[in-house]
Amino acid sequence: MRATMTPQEIADRFVQKFGSLVSDVRVQERCEGVKKVPQKTVWMTVPRESINDAIAELISIDYPHLGVIAASDNGDMIDLLYHLQVFFGGKHEEICVVFTVKIPKSDPHVPTISGLIPGAVYSEREKQDMIGVTVD
Repeated sequence: MRATMTPQEIADRFVQKFGSLVSDVRVQERCEGVKKVPQKTVWMTVPRESINDAIAELISIDYPHLGVIAASDNGDMIDLLYHLQVFFGGKHEEICVVFTVKIPKSDPHVPTISGLIPGAVYSEREKQDMIGVTVD
């Protein structure tokens, strides 16, 4: 049986490791479905230059499943939301970790995470084609 952490422990670990580089850190728990199954999410914003370091830190906790890289057009900025899950496979143990990377439209590029999570290349290509964010 693998060791797990609470959502708050994950959030605290990132704040301790990255300090002021992470912002808007919050933990959310909400119940979904007829059975009211708790869904736990850790949200945080990281600079684009630190996304690979953040992913590597998450990998050191538990190798994550990348659900999707979502995008939001917010005027002069584009937000990329990296939805990753850790501790999946155990009953009610899965935790979603969402890294938000804010990118100015005047400089729309982000480093690839495919060196850490090879399957990310598909979602990254989609962001290039549909949103216009260059993946370095």
